[in-house]
Amino acid sequence: MKKREFLRGGAALALAAAATPALPATSNRITREEYDDYLTRFNGNDMTFIDFYHPDVVLELGVSEIVGNLGIRDFYANVKRYIKETVTVNQFISDEGGVAVEIPTRFECIADWQDSFWGVPLKKGQVMEVISFGFYQVQDRKFRRVKAARYKMIKDWHLENV
Repeated sequence: MKKREFLRGGAALALAAAATPALPATSNRITREEYDDYLTRFNGNDMTFIDFYHPDVVLELGVSEIVGNLGIRDFYANVKRYIKETVTVNQFISDEGGVAVEIPTRFECIADWQDSFWGVPLKKGQVMEVISFGFYQVQDRKFRRVKAARYKMIKDWHLENV
């Protein structure tokens, strides 16, 4: 190859590289592997799941709102005394702004809970299964705002024969 052809080819590569926007050195995107790590911790009652939440996170659960990662930690510390919650993922979508998931969830009451989060007394052994949608806005690679909405009831608590 002649020197001129080599230089011309190098110039073309340099121009192509300049026309292609560079990817940021650090991405705000949460990967599926990271989200699966979060769910493994959450499902396993490993309270380090809170590491995925921004300190100023807002969690919207229907009409309830929990503010701050410590508020979420305290909420789940109480709930998990009574409920074994198992979340799986049917659909996962992620971009720089956040994560959207379709999440079937099974709630199993593991201890009687007179004043449950759901507003009805629960007895050990009762099960509820739902499919929900979760939307996670991400800031600094942490969940900054979480919105959860129930899509479909599969099995309701009071249909259970305990």
